[in-house]
Amino acid sequence: MALRVLSAIMFYPRGGSSHAARALSQGLRKQGCSVTLIAGSRSDLGPHSDAIAFYGSENVRPVRFDAALRSNNPTRYEGPPGSVPMHPSFEDRPGAPDRVFAALGDLDYERQVRAWSRELARAGAVEADIIHLHHLTPLNEAAIRVAPGVPVVGQLHGTELLMLERIQAGAPLGWAHADRWAGRMRAWASRCARLLVSPAGLERAAAVLELPAHRLHPLPGGVATEIFAPRPIERGRFWHQVLVADPQAAVPGGEPGSLGYTDAEVAALAASVVLLYVGRFTAVKRLDRLIDAFMQAREGLRSDAALVLVGGHPGEWEGEHPAELIARIGARGVFLAGWHAHERLPEFFSASDAIVTASAHEQFGQALVEGMACGLPAVAPRSLGPSLIVEPGRTGWLVDPSDPGALAAAMREVIDDREERVRRGRAARGAVCQRFSWSSVSAELASVLGEVVAGARGAAAIQRA
Repeated sequence: MALRVLSAIMFYPRGGSSHAARALSQGLRKQGCSVTLIAGSRSDLGPHSDAIAFYGSENVRPVRFDAALRSNNPTRYEGPPGSVPMHPSFEDRPGAPDRVFAALGDLDYERQVRAWSRELARAGAVEADIIHLHHLTPLNEAAIRVAPGVPVVGQLHGTELLMLERIQAGAPLGWAHADRWAGRMRAWASRCARLLVSPAGLERAAAVLELPAHRLHPLPGGVATEIFAPRPIERGRFWHQVLVADPQAAVPGGEPGSLGYTDAEVAALAASVVLLYVGRFTAVKRLDRLIDAFMQAREGLRSDAALVLVGGHPGEWEGEHPAELIARIGARGVFLAGWHAHERLPEFFSASDAIVTASAHEQFGQALVEGMACGLPAVAPRSLGPSLIVEPGRTGWLVDPSDPGALAAAMREVIDDREERVRRGRAARGAVCQRFSWSSVSAELASVLGEVVAGARGAAAIQRA
C-alpha cells in the first residue's frame, strides 16, 4: 500500500522552501507515495504566488490569504474553510502584512492554530500515515491537536533558525512575545519524530533548538538537472526582452515593470561578462555587500562586466531597497530584473557567466546549485551550505565571509579569466548532477518517512499488546 503523506507549508510561494516543497512532493509521488500538499496562497501578486499555479493542481490544497489581506487586520481575520489569517513571518519588515512571529500575542497565535487545524482536518490529517511539515510554524501545533497519533517529520529551511538566533542575542524592540515563540518552536522541534536539516546546519540547528544531534537527519536541497541545464540563448535578445520589452523590476513600493532600462544600457549588458544573483531582497542576503564588492571589482578590469539581480518578491524587502542603494551610490553596471517564475531561471543562467551571492547564513543555497547545474561557476562566502556545495579551485570560488575585498577579488578573477571561468563552470555541472539531483534527495526522504512510519506502527503494536 502506498505511503500516505500529508505535506504542508504555511507560506505562499515566494522563496526556496516553496521550490523544495514542490520538488519533494513531486519526487515522493515518483517514489510511489500518495502525497497531498497543503500550501498558503495569494492571487493578488500574480501566478507566481498562487498555490495552484505554482505547485500544479495534482493533490494540492490551496489555503488562501486573499480575504484576510482585504480585511482591516489580516493577522486577526477569521473566515470560512479554505481561508486563514495572514501568516506571520520569520523576518521583521515594518509595514508588511506578514508581521514577525515574535510580535504576535497568544490570541493571534490561537487564531493561526485554529484556522490551520481546520485545514489539516479537511485534508485528511487523521487518515495520513505521516505528516511532513516545512518550517516550524503553527502548523506543528495544529498537527498535534488534529492528529496526535500521526507521526510528524519536520523540515527546516534556515529562516526559523535566524529568528531564534536573534531572540537569543536579545529580541529587537517590538518583539514582545519573542520568548513565547522561541519556547513553542523548540517544543515543536522536540515533538517531531525526525527533523530534516541541511547538512551544513546540523550543529547550528541542534544548538539553537536544544536538541541532541541524533534527532536531526541531514537532507540537502536538490535541483531538477533535466530542466536546469546549459541551453543555447541569444543574449542580446533575451536581456532586451526581460529588461526593456517586458520589465518586471519595481521601484520601492511600485508595481512590477515600474523600473526599466534603455536599449543602450541593455546592449552594453549583453556584451559584458554577467554575474547573476537570484533570490529574495532580505537582510540575510547582504545585497549591499554584493553590490559594494562588484563596484570594487570593476576597478582595473580588462573586461566589461555587469551584475544582474533577479528576485525581490513584489513588495518585499528588508532594509534599503537595492534600487535605492544603486541610485544613492551611483553603482554602474548593476541591473534589477525583478521576480520571475522558477521555470524561467534556466534562461537567466544561460544568459550569464557566473552565479554569485554574499550571504553568509545560507542553510543550503538553492540558487547556487541551480546555476551550477546550468554550467556556471559559483562565487560565495565560505560558510554553511555554500561551503558544502562549492569546491574552490574546481567548481567555483569560496571567500572569507567577513572580507568584502575577498569577494571583490574573486569577482575580478571570474570576470577577467574566461578560461578558468569556463573550466570551473563545466565541472560545476558535473558535480551538481552527481550530488544534488531531486530524484536522489526524494528517494532519501521517502526512506526516512518510511522508517518513521514503520517505527510508529511497531511502537503502537507493542503498546496494544
